[in-house]
Amino acid sequence: MESTWGSNTGIVELRPDVRDTLGRPLRDLRISVMDRCNFRCPYCMPEDIYDRNFRFLSSRERLSFSEIVRLTRLFARMGACKLRITGGEPLLRAGLADLIGDLSRLEGVEDIALTTNGVLLAQQAAALTAAGLDRVTVSLDAVDEELFRRMSGGRGRLEAVLDGISEARAAGLNPIKINAVIQRGVNDGHVPELVDHFRGTGMILRFIEYMDVGTINNWSETQTVPAAEIVETIHRRWPLRPLEANYHGEVARRYEFVDGQGELGFITSVSQPFCGSCNRARLSSDGRLFTCLFASEGLDLRGPMRDGAPDDALLNLMRGRWSRRADRYSELRSSGRAGAGTDKRVEMYYIGG
Repeated sequence: MESTWGSNTGIVELRPDVRDTLGRPLRDLRISVMDRCNFRCPYCMPEDIYDRNFRFLSSRERLSFSEIVRLTRLFARMGACKLRITGGEPLLRAGLADLIGDLSRLEGVEDIALTTNGVLLAQQAAALTAAGLDRVTVSLDAVDEELFRRMSGGRGRLEAVLDGISEARAAGLNPIKINAVIQRGVNDGHVPELVDHFRGTGMILRFIEYMDVGTINNWSETQTVPAAEIVETIHRRWPLRPLEANYHGEVARRYEFVDGQGELGFITSVSQPFCGSCNRARLSSDGRLFTCLFASEGLDLRGPMRDGAPDDALLNLMRGRWSRRADRYSELRSSGRAGAGTDKRVEMYYIGG
């Protein structure tokens, strides 16, 4: 039976940038390829909820690589030029290097990055680089073995993560970024230890304010260590000076060590929201388009695509959603108008960071 959407043989022409209601263009697409993870970090996938009986997506429910490539091609026609592969843990997705290779050949794609917990990175870094991966970010909240185990939910080995970082450097995925979520009373006292470990290595350590992504982490602002406080802690031991942003919409506020031993970044979603320059869209592993990290629902693209929707129909759906985008959750939270802690929001494991 012929699909009600008609034929999918036409070529979609490159269109002018689409902007949302606040004038923000689409530049950065975060693609989740896997909802599962091999960690159980308490602030993201606590073991008491995501146990062996939890129902994750089946392989049929996840987008295939060809479906991801097709949608990404359309996002690129809307202006997305930077891709980031996320999870869950993306390296759990078999054959990921094949997807990277296909994405790297898309017209308009200028940069492909990957965010990972690093445990499987040592085995895959060389293949990913050969396929076209440009950069990698490793999530690592502690370099103390006991604290690492606590913050990863007792999963994985710190040594495996550090080996993965070493292999990524050897493969040429430089400069590597290290993301550390800082929680008051958990790992805030270990900030100097993290800095000491990565200072002078050529890697960029970035501190992320603990925030209310999803609803299961029972977030309270008292658990957030403002970036200014972290900067001051580091500055007392290793003097810092601010740097200009590399580009408009860059997430992290940049600093460098005065003695030339490298760069740090600070992601300030709670204390200094940056919604006004947010140009990121997120595609979940089951094909939903989310226009904010703190969104409660996404636009289903998998359904229409599998029902036979041609490219121009899918593009119209995507452009329509982006053009109506008015998200600025962090700014509203900062002003006390976001309903933080009460609204239902998509969980981090489902759409990545």
